[in-house]
Amino acid sequence: MPSHSLTSVPSFVFRVVLLFGLGATLSTAAVSDNPPWQELIEQNRRLQEQVRAQQTMIDELGAKMAAVLQTTERQERELRGLQGGSGIAPEPARVRDRTHEVRIAAEAGLAFFHTGPEGQFPKGEFRVDDPVISFEAPIHKNVYFFGALKLLPREARLENFQLGELYVDFEDVSSTWGQMGLVNVRVGRFNVPFGEEYLARGPVTNALISHSLSDIWGEDEGAEIYGKLGSFDYTVAVQNGGLSGVRDFNADKALVGRAGWNAATWLRVSGSAMRTGEISTAGDQLSAVWFGNGFFRGLGSPKTTRKFRADLYEADVIARWQTGHLSAAAGAVKFGDNDSTTDNSRRLHYNFVELMQAVGARPYFAARYSSIRVPRGYPLTGWGEAGEYFFEPTLTEELHRLSLGLGYRLGPSLVLKMEYSWENGREMTGDRRDEENFFGTEIGLKF
Repeated sequence: MPSHSLTSVPSFVFRVVLLFGLGATLSTAAVSDNPPWQELIEQNRRLQEQVRAQQTMIDELGAKMAAVLQTTERQERELRGLQGGSGIAPEPARVRDRTHEVRIAAEAGLAFFHTGPEGQFPKGEFRVDDPVISFEAPIHKNVYFFGALKLLPREARLENFQLGELYVDFEDVSSTWGQMGLVNVRVGRFNVPFGEEYLARGPVTNALISHSLSDIWGEDEGAEIYGKLGSFDYTVAVQNGGLSGVRDFNADKALVGRAGWNAATWLRVSGSAMRTGEISTAGDQLSAVWFGNGFFRGLGSPKTTRKFRADLYEADVIARWQTGHLSAAAGAVKFGDNDSTTDNSRRLHYNFVELMQAVGARPYFAARYSSIRVPRGYPLTGWGEAGEYFFEPTLTEELHRLSLGLGYRLGPSLVLKMEYSWENGREMTGDRRDEENFFGTEIGLKF
């Protein structure tokens, strides 16, 4: 009995295996002989291969996109470190290829301004702030033409266009004797090259919305020589000096000079000097250079005063790092006119210090303190009404401004800003100026 059981087990297993093998063979044959099932199997196989291929492609594209985004963010941070961190707007990029066409650029701010009841915007205003269209074209080897049209300057009282810079640049004149960059010549209408602040006045390049109280800048016709040697650079200009862009009503010209030293990659020091020359009170009436949110002007009566002048001196220092900058300036002005009835000479002293620091990749905060002191008083507008403090002036002997702001840079050409400024001072009469505080928001953009 036991031997019979042991003998029958292999036989039984063999029968079971044979039965399942035969069933599987018949099943496969049945499926293979059925065309619809075969087609479905083949389609499923091809779909699986396509899904695997698409997933591989998606993974590769995702990796490439992540690398591109990382590179773009790094480049934006580096650009903000070079531009926003330095506090200095670079000169317009030059077209090196003579076959390129005219280059067109624009910058503008879309803003809301509101001041205290004694300020310029007591009711709150939506404004288009400092829109400028510029163009540049190569003329000849190392010769360029540049022009700009100011559509609505912030300081304008009327809605009309104004001519900005318009000049021809002869670059690398010194290359004729083998010295690149040492001597360049500019002729036409260009920025008064005094100080450093005017290089960063635009809605995008300016970390804040307001400027310093002194805010020295202007455009005037003339000729300029500029260049650099190693870590040193210089600019010397001869310009008309008066506000009128049509005529010059006095033969005496403005002389302007600036010398700079880039002591390190993070540190720049410069000194500037300027004499406006004698300016006619009957012709030009005002200086070409801007000061205190106004101009230099004669203090005596037009009946007894024929001309005036101002001599300016300023020292600047800028420390910059990848995420911000600290800049400061201090200057003095010697003013006088030829009023035959009294001595209107003045000594004006001004200064400012500015800090900008990024917080992360895009947000930043900025602060600036500035002041002007004039012991005998002078027409200083600030955020006040020009009619009261400049044209029919109530003379101001000191003015102070503290500005705090927040910004968010969406990119090198687009920034959102908000600012609040406290402004106060004292008139020659002893009355206080304390109702001119400023609040503003702005979208700065350029292309």
